[in-house]
Amino acid sequence: MFTSAQNRGPSWEGLRVAWEVARAGTVSGAAQALGVHHATIIRHVEALEAELGVRLFQRHARGYTPTEAGHHLLAAGQTAEELFAQAVARMQGAGEEISGELIVTALPVLSRLVMPALARLTAAHPGLRLRYLTDLRLFRLEHGEAHVAIRAGARPTEPDYVVQSFGRLPVALCASDSYIAAHGLPETEADLRRHLFVGPEGADMRAPFHLWLTAHVPPDRIVLRANSPEAREAAVRAGLGMGFVTRVPDLPAGLTEVQTSLDEWASNLWLVSHVDLHRSPKVQAVLAALKAGAQGCAETGATG
Repeated sequence: MFTSAQNRGPSWEGLRVAWEVARAGTVSGAAQALGVHHATIIRHVEALEAELGVRLFQRHARGYTPTEAGHHLLAAGQTAEELFAQAVARMQGAGEEISGELIVTALPVLSRLVMPALARLTAAHPGLRLRYLTDLRLFRLEHGEAHVAIRAGARPTEPDYVVQSFGRLPVALCASDSYIAAHGLPETEADLRRHLFVGPEGADMRAPFHLWLTAHVPPDRIVLRANSPEAREAAVRAGLGMGFVTRVPDLPAGLTEVQTSLDEWASNLWLVSHVDLHRSPKVQAVLAALKAGAQGCAETGATG
């Protein structure tokens, strides 16, 4: 049930004015503190007393002395002022602390690269609580859906996004030991047409390496299509066919690279944050951790 305006109680403005009078002890003192005319102070106090049905002050030549009800108002006002001051301090300090919730969104296949960096970050900042989200859709940073995003493909162009290069996403065309035992390996690029493949479905078909696969392999040689990298990797590992597997930070055990990776297969990766939060210590900390993690992999040849 909605509450009518008449039942909401005294206005904050009236209470604030009366509290200033109780604190200053005079109408002129309250008027000076609030920067208004003394007639405005008197009007607000009289309106509040009429609304409450009690006298808040005893008027005399030297000023206004709080009644018992006025002393209650003075005590409540002092408590409220302290609480607001504490709230302001917490709000101002929150921007400087590396604690609380932080949301990172990334491609599922990047988890093996990202998680060690996030582990080091939380170890350094125990008060930090992370949410790691993956989805086929793009999370909207301007709507607060994420604080930091790792995206692949074309450079994001949203006007309020801060975009930084995060290297490239390396992939390899692989086959499992069981597939190689049953079918062997292709000896030439033309020999690919006689082999079986695991392929993409949906939005993943636009990835550079899958465009290459479409151009070089007949559709009837793709024995399974899946819309998630995890499912495709599982199919390749099970021996259904050859397929592309992300080398992050290295190839899973039991897989053999069929041919040398081509540069055109790799996708560009981008670190994305919103301009309003980009400079906050919390966002800067996660960006630094992710960059350090990627650099560590690059130095070992895992992301190059």
